[in-house]
Amino acid sequence: MSGSSPAARLQRLFEGQRLTPTQRRIAHSMVRRAADAPFLSSVELAELAGVSQPSVTRFAVALGFDGYPALRKHLREATPAGSAGEGGAEEELNEYQQAVRAEIENLRQLSDLLADPAPVERAGRLLAGSRPLLVLGLRAASSQARGFGYFAAKVHPDVRVLDEGGSMLHDRVDAARRAGASALMCFALPRHPREVVDALAYAREQGLTVVTVADSAFAPVAAHSDLLIPGAVGTGLAFDTACAPMLLGRVLLEAMCDGLPEAQARLEEFDARAAARGLFVD
Repeated sequence: MSGSSPAARLQRLFEGQRLTPTQRRIAHSMVRRAADAPFLSSVELAELAGVSQPSVTRFAVALGFDGYPALRKHLREATPAGSAGEGGAEEELNEYQQAVRAEIENLRQLSDLLADPAPVERAGRLLAGSRPLLVLGLRAASSQARGFGYFAAKVHPDVRVLDEGGSMLHDRVDAARRAGASALMCFALPRHPREVVDALAYAREQGLTVVTVADSAFAPVAAHSDLLIPGAVGTGLAFDTACAPMLLGRVLLEAMCDGLPEAQARLEEFDARAAARGLFVD
């Protein structure tokens, strides 16, 4: 267990647990600050998650510990020597280097997750089979949705990106459902807009299968996702960094292409047209 990333160790600790919404919020906060989690006091964790201190105690008991000190002791014992929070070489790095190192760790965690390709392969089949395919991402996640939609449109015959909220959002879900859509691809990154949670709940009510890329398996959108694949974000800079969610989006595109027999022909057709039009400078 000690050889895996801090976030991966926490994910395994929380897997299969029946947690209340408040407890899921605490779990989500711990995963986001995985390296620091073993060294946070109950007061610090409560402030980080925006809950009461007794809620943190109940959370630890729900996981099978006598209280929060026992949970923290367990996490510290599972933390390899020299990890964040215990000093060492990391302190010699400046804040920019630390942010890069944190993203490298997020990518390692994603690599470990992809050792089981079944969830991604299932997601690829769901996305490939939806005509049209909805891609949702608001605020911080809007760039992820637009990027995914840009490349997906090269191989998928009908991609509709939902990157703006407002009263028309449900209308566009309705229109896609009437046109035959069966799946919605969602990118959900912190801070999580309430509008995204509401949109996913509505999409599922209308019969759409929701595939979500989120920063944690305990993100607020988890309850409204049929298949959630986590890609952690970096939190060391003023604004979160999202290398893992972006890469995960590209992995899902690859899996979707595997489910589209015409994907390669469409790419070759685009390349031929681009060359004829002189679109790119080689």
